[in-house]
Amino acid sequence: MDTKGTVLIRSEQLNVGIYVCLDLGWMDHPFTFSHFRIKNEEQLQQVRALGLEKVRVDPSRSTSAPLSLKDVQQNPPPPPPPAASGPTEEVVAKRERMAKLKARKQAINNCEKKYLDAAKSVGSISRNLLARPQETIAEAEALTEHLASSLLAEQEIAIHLMNDKMMGEEVYYHSLNISVLAMIMGRAMGLPETDLKMLGMGGIFHDVGKMKIPHKVLQNADKPNKAEQDFIQLHVQYGYEIGQKVNLPLPVLRIISQHHEYIDGSGYPNRLKGDDIDSLSRILSVVNMYDNLCNPVHIANALTPHEALSLMYAQQRKRFDGKVLGLLVHSMGVYPPGTIVRLNNEAIGMVMTVNITKPLKPHVMVYEEQVPKEEAMILDLALEEDLSISKAIRPSQLPTPVFEYLSPRSRVTYFFDAGNPPRGSR
Repeated sequence: MDTKGTVLIRSEQLNVGIYVCLDLGWMDHPFTFSHFRIKNEEQLQQVRALGLEKVRVDPSRSTSAPLSLKDVQQNPPPPPPPAASGPTEEVVAKRERMAKLKARKQAINNCEKKYLDAAKSVGSISRNLLARPQETIAEAEALTEHLASSLLAEQEIAIHLMNDKMMGEEVYYHSLNISVLAMIMGRAMGLPETDLKMLGMGGIFHDVGKMKIPHKVLQNADKPNKAEQDFIQLHVQYGYEIGQKVNLPLPVLRIISQHHEYIDGSGYPNRLKGDDIDSLSRILSVVNMYDNLCNPVHIANALTPHEALSLMYAQQRKRFDGKVLGLLVHSMGVYPPGTIVRLNNEAIGMVMTVNITKPLKPHVMVYEEQVPKEEAMILDLALEEDLSISKAIRPSQLPTPVFEYLSPRSRVTYFFDAGNPPRGSR
């Protein structure tokens, strides 16, 4: 524990408003955090009941001063209740909370396994489209049909941040991201399952024309010169031609040809405006821009998810269908998965999961020095009445121990809770 700026005082000197730093193992006290500001008399008595002769406090984070030793001698606080023979109610409650945390982590692990299966399917589809078009399109249809039916079956959709170290073929994360996010937007708009499947297929195939663009040119896509930019923009035409050749459905062909068109006419290749752009393509253009901002070719240029949504809403709103952009902000939350946040108690964490029905109350993995990294707490802010997010911060602002503990994702990928992936489709 960093003890800089802290002092030791006798436990009798504690007062409501004092910020304490407990020098105990995390399971040796009943509190969520080992450092916090005492908020009421009940919490004060709980700290005193720990039996510590002296307690480390941080005056700079306290809103009240310790009682003087003279005051304590003249008006000694009541003795804490005798120690229970077994674990206290608070410790039992903490153990129950830990069991729930373990179950939550298992749910995320299960989601990551499904994500990996889907990513492998996208990789197979991308590699085999031209060699085995019918089989490959059938695989894409099976994947999107499963995702669409899962989205429609779930009453509440939780969007999870995925582990960017899970898959070795990162080239496919973008197509999967676009497919998943587009389908979630379509579900939020109440689109039928047939449209959700077309959105999923469009996400998988929207950049298929890039297979005809030299890798060297694509690697300069963040800052291309005029000739490179013109060449990169040809991927739309190339993709449409490939899609026609392998008989992709007409709605998917429209998405391929229009996913870079913007409603203000500033897009390409045809500078279409407003209703001239297909409704499904308008969804793709929004999520495609969001993912490109979060996951550019050169990751050093990446915006945080929070920054990407803020930029799109504040500076690029005229480009996009307002309803779709609003739904993206609502669904991802003000603090999307992958955002590093500071809580109102000064704790630092990373948003792991957003429940669409409670976008301002995500699940946050919190840095707590006394909790091993592999057992890191994932708090559901919807259940933590006293906790809220104060602000988003950039990963580069994190102290090294906190950065290593939270391991911010270099690339941001998402998936959602759903049923078992389709079997035998690969």
